[in-house]
Amino acid sequence: MARRVRRALLLLALLTAAGAVARLVRRPAALVPPAGDAPTWPPLSDVAVAPGPEHSPVRAPGSGQTPPGTDAWVLPEDGACPASHPVKAKVQSGILHQPGSAFYDRTRPDRCYRDVAAAEADGLRPPRR
Repeated sequence: MARRVRRALLLLALLTAAGAVARLVRRPAALVPPAGDAPTWPPLSDVAVAPGPEHSPVRAPGSGQTPPGTDAWVLPEDGACPASHPVKAKVQSGILHQPGSAFYDRTRPDRCYRDVAAAEADGLRPPRR
């Protein structure tokens, strides 16, 4: 009985190895670049630089977002919002944090809004938790 089990395991190992070799042999040529051909990359000078958080739109351009420099929002000072604009906003995630919320203290804001309504007008939403 043990001899049959060993033979079956040996046969299974040989078939697995044969399958792996067959997959390597049948690999599409498109995946393997021809010898001597180096890939070409676009020049780095054509890459657009993403704007900073002070210019990053939460909504798509032209969809009624409050322009920078108005009283609706200001940039944080030393990672904190001024008392006049206590609502913290993360532009990339589109989430606002108001004082007393679960993650308010640990959030480093991109923008500071005067109230929740002004942040929601720019397309931000409160956290789900």
